[in-house]
Amino acid sequence: MSHSPGDKLGPYELLSPLGAGGMGEVYKARDTRLDRTVAVKVLPEHIAQRDDSLARFEREARAVASLNHPNI
Repeated sequence: MSHSPGDKLGPYELLSPLGAGGMGEVYKARDTRLDRTVAVKVLPEHIAQRDDSLARFEREARAVASLNHPNI
């Protein structure tokens, strides 16, 4: 399911697409709660329903969350 700029996913307002691949689509978004720019990854339905694919996504999210660099 593709999304468009201006769509809202919970507290996130999508601003523009950043990329897409086998694990989903990534969008530049605005976190309206914390008033900051974030990246939001949207998983396709067939991946979100598979336990192994969802576990891989969660590992990726943990790895990215652990990064600490001023250019990120």
